[in-house]
Amino acid sequence: MSRPVDSSPLDRLKSILGEIADVQHAEAVADWDSRVSMPPDGAEARANVVATLTRIAHERFVSDEVGELLAELDGVADETDAALVRLTRHEWDRARRVPSDLAAEMAHAAGVAVAAWDKAKAASDFASFVPHLERQLELKLRYIDCFPDIEKPYDVLLDDYEEGMTTAEVQRVFDRLKEVLVPLIANRRDGGVALEGRFPVERQQEAGVRVLDAFGYDPQTWRIDETPHPFASKPGAGDIRLTTHTDAGDLTSLFSTMHEFGHGVYEADVDARLARTPLARGTSSAIHESQSRMWENLVGRSRGFWRWFYPQLQPLFPEALGSVDEEAFVRAVSAIRPGLIRGDADEATYGLHIILRFELEQELLAGKLAIRDLPETWNARMQEYLGVDVPDDAHGVLQDMHWSIGLFGYFPTYQLGNVASVQIWEVARRDLGDLEEQFARGEFSPLREWLREHVYRHGSVYPPRELLRRVTGSDLDPEPYLQYLQTKFA
Repeated sequence: MSRPVDSSPLDRLKSILGEIADVQHAEAVADWDSRVSMPPDGAEARANVVATLTRIAHERFVSDEVGELLAELDGVADETDAALVRLTRHEWDRARRVPSDLAAEMAHAAGVAVAAWDKAKAASDFASFVPHLERQLELKLRYIDCFPDIEKPYDVLLDDYEEGMTTAEVQRVFDRLKEVLVPLIANRRDGGVALEGRFPVERQQEAGVRVLDAFGYDPQTWRIDETPHPFASKPGAGDIRLTTHTDAGDLTSLFSTMHEFGHGVYEADVDARLARTPLARGTSSAIHESQSRMWENLVGRSRGFWRWFYPQLQPLFPEALGSVDEEAFVRAVSAIRPGLIRGDADEATYGLHIILRFELEQELLAGKLAIRDLPETWNARMQEYLGVDVPDDAHGVLQDMHWSIGLFGYFPTYQLGNVASVQIWEVARRDLGDLEEQFARGEFSPLREWLREHVYRHGSVYPPRELLRRVTGSDLDPEPYLQYLQTKFA
């Protein structure tokens, strides 16, 4: 795209960033397709495509021209423009350290490894996945070496997903959580009635659509598809893509659908003026996760929600739920029931699943744990933390796709998001009144509009911790989350 020579530095910067956003848009569509509809044997060719797009975007971004424009724009007065310059400079400084070839290698390895992970998980065959995980770890260590001035290697990875967060701060929060979660789980391992039976996939999908419609799903802007590992994506404005995984043996898909809606609605409600810039996305992984967990748990496991929705759900599954009353159902979907799978975990045990992964990632990066020994260590720690025996690798170390695509440093943001979700929720309840009664009437728009105003519309204008302070008046604080759990499971 040509730019007038007399355009302002800000216009020139936005034009370059818009071009990069367009390349990333194409990359996001290619990635979505590879995980939703591409035949497995297309993985290598698709990995080449994504690697090429990554290299093009990276080379364009780290150019001297971008650096010169940022220097010219230092001290710009407008708040939004200043935020754009601040965030672009932060990302430019980090990206400049990383060779474009390494960025492309990482993208290619992710495309190949995620296809290998699909096969390895299906066969519960960790050995076949070892070379891919070793490759990802090698690339991640090379990436860390690009930041020699950062003392703690794991801090390099955290900053990719949670700007300004440090390993020490995560450790502080997680140590406090463990103090409460371990005895809470040990004392309340009572799941009440188990939801057993068959839940036909088509009816689960119908239930999910009913909930999404009530939450504010717009088929002109959104779509939902099936995939082995649920995720949400926004390639560009007006294009929100949710995925879920539906199994006829349980109702997990309903909660994963609400979870991914939380990610989608955050992206959908970013101010349209920020489109095609780095500001046009959620400000961090933890703040993003605060919204997915809010819609999944604080809304989706609330008694008010089920007063509205259980009378609609029960007739869809008369054999499995016909004899289960509303109170028993709510207890069942909210109970502490330690299990194997992070994505299916209850609100209390979920944190220990994340803490386990946080610890293992640091040990892998430090060379204290060999990849081939990962299943044995994983299984031992699952028994130590949650008291469950891992029957096979598919239900253990292979359950998550994250390491296959190189997302080391990402897992902690899941639990940080849980913590932030309750902090934000408490302010919303203070401002909006009795949310439970609103949910019981099927009214979810007041909460969504409040979140749009206070969180979503800002995109990445504010760094994550500044946004949290603006909304809640405090920094990341585990105490409201712990109080919520202790009250719920008293």
